[in-house]
Amino acid sequence: MNLEVITAEALDGIDHGFFTRKGGASSGVYAGLNCGLGSTDQSDIVAINRRRVAQAMNVDQSQLCGVHQVHSNDVVRITGAPSGDTPRADALVTDQPELALVILTADCQPVLFADKNAGVIGAAHAGWRGAIDGILERTVEEMVALGATRENITAVIGPSISQSAYEVGPEFLDDFIAHDPDNVQFFASGQGDRYMFNLPAFGLHCLRKAGVGHAEWTRHCTYADPARFYSYRRSVHKKEADYGRLLSTIRL
Repeated sequence: MNLEVITAEALDGIDHGFFTRKGGASSGVYAGLNCGLGSTDQSDIVAINRRRVAQAMNVDQSQLCGVHQVHSNDVVRITGAPSGDTPRADALVTDQPELALVILTADCQPVLFADKNAGVIGAAHAGWRGAIDGILERTVEEMVALGATRENITAVIGPSISQSAYEVGPEFLDDFIAHDPDNVQFFASGQGDRYMFNLPAFGLHCLRKAGVGHAEWTRHCTYADPARFYSYRRSVHKKEADYGRLLSTIRL
């Protein structure tokens, strides 16, 4: 089966892709293109899936550069192919051609960045914790340090959980309002004392606050489309033992 790759016109001229679960070798709850090294899927099958992604991106598998994602606001600068321990961080930036920056998600926001004029790219994993702690703004800062200019940066949020599927409790709302009272705009009333949180809208807010020239969301909901996307929250609701991880990548 062929891989399915979602791309954004705003990133034309830069090789990139938000890969769906279609076209992979995994089975069971992971059926499809599970690229999560941290899942309990068979490691050799995950390697096959990642090799297919590398081939689609016209790079060697060794040139897929990722991080050990920990819901932080840490960003690393990538200067060469991975070697040694994988850094613990949630975003990567580079000005090196041929290196493909990789982010894994299963409801959180995968965000791909590019300043085509400066030849600087970035990729970030932004769940609610990373986003409120500034992972997106820090990614932009690190790109600027490499020579990018804020107004020339394009940022695209890929498939993520949408507001209609993201139910949270009152303490979650309280945390966001304590951070900034204006954050109430990203919540809608749910049933009882529950609220529905708009993660992609919050991500776009953070990107625009960081001064990027263009920011958009592909408008794909991971929770609502099980045929195309893995979803951590959906797996919890279905009481599944684990879940697959989607891969998003960008390269110069």
